[in-house]
Amino acid sequence: MAELGNITLFMALAVSVYSGLGSVLGATRSSPLLVESSYKATYAISLLCIVSTACLVGSFVTNDFQVQYVANHSSRAMDVQYVWVAFYAGNEGSLLFIALALSILCTIAIYYRRIASEDIMPYVNFVLMLVMLFFLAVMAFLANPFDKFEFTPLDGQGINPLLTHPGMFIHPPVLMTGLISFSIPFAFGMGSMISGRTRDEWVDAGRTWGLVSWTLLGIGLLLGSWWAYTILGWGGYWAWDPVENAGFMPWIAMTAFIHSIMVQKRRGMFRMWNMALIIIAFAFAQFGMFINRGGPVPSVHSFGQSTLGWIFLLFMGCTVVISFAIFFLRYKSLKSEENLESAVSRESAFLLNNLMLLAVSFVTLWGVIFPLISELTTGEIITVGAPFYNQVNGPLFLGLIFLMGIAPYIPWRRSSFGVIRRALFYPSMLSVVSIVILFLFGIREIFALISFSLCLFVLGGILQEWFRGIISRHQLGENYLVAFVNLVLSNRPRYGGYIVHLAVVCLALGVAGSSFYDVQRDIALSPGESAAIRDYSLKYISNEVTDRVDRVETRAVVEVYRAEDFLGTYTTKRSYYPGFNMASTRAAIRSTLVEDLYIIPGELLENDGALFRVRINPLVMWMWIAGPILFLGVLIALWPHRLSRNT
Repeated sequence: MAELGNITLFMALAVSVYSGLGSVLGATRSSPLLVESSYKATYAISLLCIVSTACLVGSFVTNDFQVQYVANHSSRAMDVQYVWVAFYAGNEGSLLFIALALSILCTIAIYYRRIASEDIMPYVNFVLMLVMLFFLAVMAFLANPFDKFEFTPLDGQGINPLLTHPGMFIHPPVLMTGLISFSIPFAFGMGSMISGRTRDEWVDAGRTWGLVSWTLLGIGLLLGSWWAYTILGWGGYWAWDPVENAGFMPWIAMTAFIHSIMVQKRRGMFRMWNMALIIIAFAFAQFGMFINRGGPVPSVHSFGQSTLGWIFLLFMGCTVVISFAIFFLRYKSLKSEENLESAVSRESAFLLNNLMLLAVSFVTLWGVIFPLISELTTGEIITVGAPFYNQVNGPLFLGLIFLMGIAPYIPWRRSSFGVIRRALFYPSMLSVVSIVILFLFGIREIFALISFSLCLFVLGGILQEWFRGIISRHQLGENYLVAFVNLVLSNRPRYGGYIVHLAVVCLALGVAGSSFYDVQRDIALSPGESAAIRDYSLKYISNEVTDRVDRVETRAVVEVYRAEDFLGTYTTKRSYYPGFNMASTRAAIRSTLVEDLYIIPGELLENDGALFRVRINPLVMWMWIAGPILFLGVLIALWPHRLSRNT
């Protein structure tokens, strides 16, 4: 089975060379047959990657420990349900997954845009095949998942204990697919420039695939936060870790792109901005893979130290240099005929949005690479942590939320402060009233007040738009439900965008609440003893130690009360894995819309006593609610016209 997987891997490598060259030669020599043949070769690569993936998964299922990758990430004691997780648990398998995801995305992009974007598609395919060729070549020659030992070990090392979590079935695939999906809008932008058609031929495809990749990466980051929150046992969800930042930077850059390209679609402006933004976003995505694959900055999320990361850095460097070289060659043709007519306009708001989002991206980049710079300049490694990012990026985020609240209501071309003031009177009043109410209820932290009031300001603007639209349609005879549905269908990108903004508000509420008003207490209890934190009372009942095949599990049972009300019995778990010399924790979490009670297990003490770290994290659930809302908003924004008319 491994032999077949290796053969299909090299076949995919050869076919990608043919597809890339065939598409360019077909376009330059005006040979539609050759171009079509190259497209079919692209489709074939996805089939070959599927076969190769099936072979590696099959090797895991059959415990073929002669395959080095299987032996390093599996064992006979591993539950079969974790085969899928083990498949992408290491460098080699994750590269195969990325190649699989990229091949499928390429097939979809080429098949559905081969006619609508006929003039630029051969060059789009060429760029995509260059990216595909890179990943396949790295796998084939540097990190082959089908390499074998000369002998067959009796058993494998097993899967990393931190990966035995439900989130690992979804988080890594979505995150990796999100990162590699940046290749698609990047290829449309580069294909447009290479072909010389630098006007608006790529805008629709760029916007669509930009939204898709932005959503995939955003959901992946959110799932990663949920995983960290539930298994790492430190009570938080985002540590500004280098790998977390490496996924965050391209997402922020793509956020700028999907807003900026709206200006090009509407006004024919920001052509240079959009081309530069998609190059930067793709470069950040490659930088993320560099950090994740053994880059010089250590991270709990990375695959460990490896020289493979430097290959990705070289690829990223070549990509940036070549892309911007083409950009400057096409500089004149990328210029827009239209100029900003007023500083008070929606175009100006989008421009400010671009600048602020890029500032967040590059501030985060500076924090990631600062240890390297400090080592080179002073000989001492100096790292920056959450305080740096919060102090610098925090005000920028507040500014972006404010901009999110006003930009949709500023007219195109030119406006005035009077028009904006009238449009946002009620949201502004809601924001001011909320500050007074929050202050009276004891919220005195200035940044917390600003954060909550800005969230309500944005929410008020969104609700105002929905309310006005529904009332207007209701006055024409539609009932409220029909008016709501037809309002959405009348302008799906606009109202889908409002729903996405609502998701961002939920996310901001969760971050603000858990950042400013979290409480923590460390307690040591014997069976039957209780301890209090705020208005909660925790009673320690018992513990149980169980020897498993690959680990020692310690479970502690705790009853939770509020005043005299019994809220439930919760079980924490702490496991030690001798084979990895590693411990993992599973916190007990009681979640509500108001706050989370978060109980982290510690070491056992004498006489069956136990240590616990207890936290109260306000509003965290709103972060997890944001994910489905965001997905719904993007789905509505991308809903095809024909289907909406039929509906």
